Amino acid sequence: MAQRVAVLGILNKRNGIVKNVALHPGQSARWKDLLVHLRACETTAPWEEEKLTGAFVQVDVQGTDKKWRRVFSGWLYKESPSLNVVEHPVYDVWPKTCAMTYPAGPAAPAAPVTSSNRSSAAKSGGAPAPATAVAPAAEPAAAPPPSAAANNAT
Repeated sequence: MAQRVAVLGILNKRNGIVKNVALHPGQSARWKDLLVHLRACETTAPWEEEKLTGAFVQVDVQGTDKKWRRVFSGWLYKESPSLNVVEHPVYDVWPKTCAMTYPAGPAAPAAPVTSSNRSSAAKSGGAPAPATAVAPAAEPAAAPPPSAAANNAT
C-alpha cells in the first residue's frame, strides 16, 4: 500500500475553510484540534464496471481538557458520502481521490464463440469424428385461428 496516495477533504464548519490533505496509508495529518489517520485507501480497478473510491479513516478530536477522543473510525466512500459519515459538529472529512497502481488486468475478451451441440474433442479411439451438418428442427404447422363464422355456426 506504500504506492497509494489518498487526498482527503477536511471542512471546518465554523469558518467554512476547506483543506485538502494528501496521505499515504499509515500517515496522519493534524489541523488545529483535529487528527486524521489514513489506514487504507482503495479504488476499483479500471476494468471493473462499478467505480468506487474509498478510504479507511480514523478521526480524533482534542477536547477542551486536552484529551484526544476518537469520533470516527471506518470506511468513507467518495461516490456514496451518505453511506458512512463523520458525525461531528465542527469537522467533516471525505475522500476525494485514491491514486494506486494495479496488477495487470484480465485480457480483453475475444470475439464471441458460437456454440454447437457437438464437441470438437477427438473420440477416444484417436480418430477425429466426421463432421456432420445438423439440420434445424422443422416447426409444426400452426392451425389457422377459428373464424367468427365458424364460432357462430353452432
